[in-house]
Amino acid sequence: MRIERQTITTLQQFYALMAQTRQVRLNAVSGYLQDKVVENETIESLENAVEALREIPSGTKGAEVNLDHNRKIVIDLSYEITELDKDVFFLSRGEQAFEKHLRDLHPTLDEQVALGISMLEPLKVRNLVTDRDGTVNNYCGRYLSSIQSVYNSVYIARFAEMCCENTIILTSAPLENGGLVDITTIPTGIVINAGSKGREYRDLEFTRHTLAIDQAQQDKLDEFNARLQRILEEPEYEKFGLIGSAFQQKFGQTTMARQDVTKSVPEDESAEFLKLLESLVAELDPNGQFFRIEDTGLDVEIILTVPSDSSTEGLTDFSKGNGVGFLNESLGLDLAAGTNLVCGDTGSDVPMLEECLRHSADTWSVFVTTKNELKDRVTALTDKSMFVDEPDTLVAIFNALAMNSSQR
Repeated sequence: MRIERQTITTLQQFYALMAQTRQVRLNAVSGYLQDKVVENETIESLENAVEALREIPSGTKGAEVNLDHNRKIVIDLSYEITELDKDVFFLSRGEQAFEKHLRDLHPTLDEQVALGISMLEPLKVRNLVTDRDGTVNNYCGRYLSSIQSVYNSVYIARFAEMCCENTIILTSAPLENGGLVDITTIPTGIVINAGSKGREYRDLEFTRHTLAIDQAQQDKLDEFNARLQRILEEPEYEKFGLIGSAFQQKFGQTTMARQDVTKSVPEDESAEFLKLLESLVAELDPNGQFFRIEDTGLDVEIILTVPSDSSTEGLTDFSKGNGVGFLNESLGLDLAAGTNLVCGDTGSDVPMLEECLRHSADTWSVFVTTKNELKDRVTALTDKSMFVDEPDTLVAIFNALAMNSSQR
């Protein structure tokens, strides 16, 4: 496929362009992993895409596109432009020059990569379990446009093939229909993609598997999603389905954006929409039997409850640790045999580490964070851990380990 030069004026056109870059990148990664052959058309397509983004008119707060006939929306294009620029550099200038480029972008990269190699190279990793956004992929303001870069995909795929028996990318986002598999550019058969905190996944043959959900709970969630979909069809609420995380119907959970990082929605409207969501949850589940609701300030998470491990707590939220437990049983990961490597970047990823440690002390971790509170949580669990500043640093460690392995 080829991406032509084009003019982007609407949010819908922007998403369509980013979907095109996903297909071009997927094709590029497939070819690159086989023989490193890159067609000029691929580079030209990515150059055309990034120029189309750069040419979007900007206002005082950033690039502006039409939301509908009457309204514009501001979108932060830093992720999309930066990652496309990196891919053009990677594919046109070669890996050696690109590695220098990454070092220029991240002054701590060399030191942290050396530490990562020192800690991880002696290991024979049976299971790599990693979060995506903020961990192995740089953050983006909108999920649907956070298309995985070519260089990122190549680095992770190499590590998965050369250094790990099983590689699981586990995210809170849905698996498909606007989820993980729609923004991933690693070819099928290399990693296992797990969405909805691990409640659903596609195996190496791309067969979908799901954790069983109580039918009464599923019916309630379906009713909530149907009611919310009708609300989003009303003109005054339509924008919430187009900003930030948008409307994500996960397996066992729903995410609804009420704001984005650029604050494109007036705060009073965002607050009123939150009240509307809370009232809908209260109407459908007045006794708190089915749902928990969490507000991050940007997104509202409506989560199906699960029985707690503690006899005193009753019901609790489904965590990524629960997801790892399901994947261990369903995929036969044999976490108890070790060696396990867990990577994350927030407190919601810590349960993945806890679950792996519950099975085996031969569990290691790399967290992408500069926050001392998170570092303290991780180090309180295990001393087999290290911390890096950026997702680019973690995937650079992966690539270095893979290249070292290929030379032995």
